[in-house]
Amino acid sequence: MKQSRSVVNSRRERILETLRQNGNVNVKELAAQLQVSHLTIRRDLQYLEDHKQLERFYGGARCGAAGGVWDEKNKIQLCREKIARYAASLVADGDSIFINTSATALGIVKYITAKNVTVITNNGNIIGEDNPSQATVVLLGGELRYMKGAMVGEFALNNLGRVTAKKSFVGCSGVSPDTGMTTELLNEVNINAKMFHRVTGSSYILADHTKLGKKSSFVSCPASEIANIITDREAPRHVVEEFREKGIEVFQVD
Repeated sequence: MKQSRSVVNSRRERILETLRQNGNVNVKELAAQLQVSHLTIRRDLQYLEDHKQLERFYGGARCGAAGGVWDEKNKIQLCREKIARYAASLVADGDSIFINTSATALGIVKYITAKNVTVITNNGNIIGEDNPSQATVVLLGGELRYMKGAMVGEFALNNLGRVTAKKSFVGCSGVSPDTGMTTELLNEVNINAKMFHRVTGSSYILADHTKLGKKSSFVSCPASEIANIITDREAPRHVVEEFREKGIEVFQVD
């Protein structure tokens, strides 16, 4: 029974995380993403509405108008923006950098002030991103997953195998001291892993406080290979200390 309750709580947390990122959720899309029935999703949404964590509408749900998830969403977004801004400050003139499909990692681009920077990415959403430093953008190509804007598959992997970068900035679904960095999508695992290995300088994991200590479905980078994490001051203190005890540098933005 305890395991069953854990599965239910984990699924509802994933629903809230999707809601925080997008502002609303769709029953059909959630059912496909979480591989459960539409009825199960509707029950989850009803439970979350009863606990004032969202507001249901026909076919889906949105952030509640009076506080709750809406306030939390704004706080998390602010944390992610600050993480992106700090990460951008680590980019030096002439750097080439990897950025994966993470929205937080993509946010780095608009804060880069260094000159002659090259951004290598499988994030198709970069096309619509502000680029004030006029960094050169190299898209890896591959199969485009429209919902997330991710470029995946053998084509993207092969192109990634032909380049190296000075630094990599990789977002995640979760990162924990025992499991390492994890993601929800299997087809992004190999690309994320290569972005760690094909760097001549430093690799950074970008993870706001909601992702520290969390585990997702697929491991992109084991804890033994993590060198740097950028998070915020809301991150659980005991998790941060566990990472530091393993020799991992944890940067916490205010």
